Amino acid sequence: MRKAQFEPLEIDDFETDVYPLPIHLHTYYELVYIKKGNGTHELNHNSFTYKTGDLFIISPEDQHFFNIKKRTHFTFIKFTDSYFSGHKMHRPDALLLSSPEDIMRNKMLKEVKLQMDEPCVSILRNTVENIVAYNCRKDIASSPLVYYQLLSIFGLIREAAQKLSIRIDKGHPGKEELISYIHKHIYEPELLTAQHIARHFHIAPGYFSAYFKRNFDMSYRDYINEYRAKLIEKRLSVPTLTLKEIANEFGFSDASHLNKAFKKYKGVSPSAYKKSMGR
Repeated sequence: MRKAQFEPLEIDDFETDVYPLPIHLHTYYELVYIKKGNGTHELNHNSFTYKTGDLFIISPEDQHFFNIKKRTHFTFIKFTDSYFSGHKMHRPDALLLSSPEDIMRNKMLKEVKLQMDEPCVSILRNTVENIVAYNCRKDIASSPLVYYQLLSIFGLIREAAQKLSIRIDKGHPGKEELISYIHKHIYEPELLTAQHIARHFHIAPGYFSAYFKRNFDMSYRDYINEYRAKLIEKRLSVPTLTLKEIANEFGFSDASHLNKAFKKYKGVSPSAYKKSMGR
């Protein structure tokens, strides 16, 4: 199921005991704020517990569903690609480094739950309340006031990402950017060959392996395989996912290839690992 939206910006603010939609995708972006309540959020192949004050980001490539345990008040801030392009005259220079759309599509921000503390928690709550209050106006999509309120939310997301060591800007090439690139493309093996990544960062291919090992105290191949194995561990904890589906997601030729790679770095087969987790 894919939901469509034609307005540049829409705000949905409601409270419910049962989430009204099955697992679904969108043609738009969503910021989902939990005003109160708790339960679990199924996002792509991950399951996150949610509680009052949590914020989730959803892009058109994502599929998700909320399993409500305690009656929940949701605020959905939904926008299309045209929303931010329509406010170019108001866009700060900082957005040239990472646009809201880039942040929303960052895959690493879907592998973890954003964590905020005070005063960010209060700022987020107040900002969302301001946007909801302004929703009574017919011109909400064209309002610079709402636009800047939304930018402040993305500022909070950037701070939360920094605390998680997730790089979301396009700064000068360096250690952090290299790791960010690897994490972003871990699902695309063809973009992680040593030759390709060396060209991307303008490093001589014959020098790249030594460069990586000197900076990270491990080989490039070992880093890729160990990080991928950690993500696969999370997938194996989801009962509904088959080994074939996990293999396809991470670019393995088949489940047998996945089995061999996982066993090499974790010492047990994926099926044995699932059994040890009681799955």
